[in-house]
Amino acid sequence: MTETETETETETETETGTGTGSDTGTGTTAKAPERPAHRDGNILRWLGAYTASMIGDSVYYMALAWAAARTGSASQTGLVLAVGSIPRALLMLGGGVLADRIGPRRVVIGSDAARCLVVLGLAGALLLTSPAVWMLIAVALVFGVVDALFLPAVGALPPRITAAGQLARVQGLRGLAARTANVVGAPLGGVAVAVGGPALAFAAAGALFAVSLPLLLSLRISPLPARESAEPSGSAWRELADGLRHIRRHPVLGPLMLVTAVGELGFTGPLNLGLILLAGERGWGASGMGWVVAGFGIGAGASALLLAVRGRVPRAGLVMCLMVLISAVAIAALAYAPSVGLAVAVAVCIGLFAGLGGSLCGALTQTTAEPAYLGRVTSVSTLFTHAIAPLSYPVTGAAVAAWGTGPVFVTSAAVCAAGATAGLFFTRLRRAELPR
Repeated sequence: MTETETETETETETETGTGTGSDTGTGTTAKAPERPAHRDGNILRWLGAYTASMIGDSVYYMALAWAAARTGSASQTGLVLAVGSIPRALLMLGGGVLADRIGPRRVVIGSDAARCLVVLGLAGALLLTSPAVWMLIAVALVFGVVDALFLPAVGALPPRITAAGQLARVQGLRGLAARTANVVGAPLGGVAVAVGGPALAFAAAGALFAVSLPLLLSLRISPLPARESAEPSGSAWRELADGLRHIRRHPVLGPLMLVTAVGELGFTGPLNLGLILLAGERGWGASGMGWVVAGFGIGAGASALLLAVRGRVPRAGLVMCLMVLISAVAIAALAYAPSVGLAVAVAVCIGLFAGLGGSLCGALTQTTAEPAYLGRVTSVSTLFTHAIAPLSYPVTGAAVAAWGTGPVFVTSAAVCAAGATAGLFFTRLRRAELPR
């Protein structure tokens, strides 16, 4: 059964003090008010929960990496950090099916609750014993499973808590939350490790996951349209196949997934592993690389702020493809920047244009997909960004070793540009608009 048929949820009070309906899909629950997202209490509660969860993620990964490095060898540390990607890749599409079946809020709440319990349990165990590699691997596997459920549900939740015309703003706010988590989470995790070791850092991560729970529970959820709230038929496999057919036959979603898949393959390698190798090749050192990463973050934050304030970009499909295309040119230029200062300036451009393109892609996905399919649609795009694209790391490393950073960055930029160019050939995507 869908969320609207199986889940009766007591609404929280609205800003005016009313609101006693239930989320049963019968029309008794008012839809989210058409107000700017940054002034909508429902969105602000979601944003607070999302920010707390993302900061908790950053603190957790810092604690995990530190505990693994202090416990095992370099290869064992790599295994601990990589093992979570296996269930994430295998189960991501299933997570989308689950979000559509029982509702995205239930999945997000369950995911954060599971992470809270597991991490606090690990923190308690570390107070009694030293960390063991097998223990860290087990926790990393659990997190991989939870991520496979959490990520599609997070993408499917915004259309259920606000009006369609505010989804671009929500994408901008989500981008700001992600940047905040990157800036705050790692230093917070480092301080916690320095003061109380991995146990304190894991406890801090668990506390942040706990903070998100009451905020998520207080969200008002709009029902699916009547034509979308029918009971799912068949097995999970049939539902997944139905979702994939929905993407393939849709005149906008299919091209969007193509742009996402090809663009991420060209973007992920050079901007993660490739940047480390570039800094080493140019002698910029860790501090120079840090400045370049900071430049990227500033540009991405600026694009998120722009979208959050503006709320809508005309000709969103065309602008999205052009932004990705411009960011591809900047990726190629980064490899030939003669100094750290110029590299930082180029990184700001990459963050700005790629960030805006990515946010518009997310907003278009949420506004063009049928609501009942949104979990499955989000799982496909997330599979490309979080599971398949990182497979380019070994290829990037081998190619840099063979040909150097310049040719590899140019090739990656060409792949990224190919995805954007392909999107421009699809008329419906090129003319796609966000709701007013």
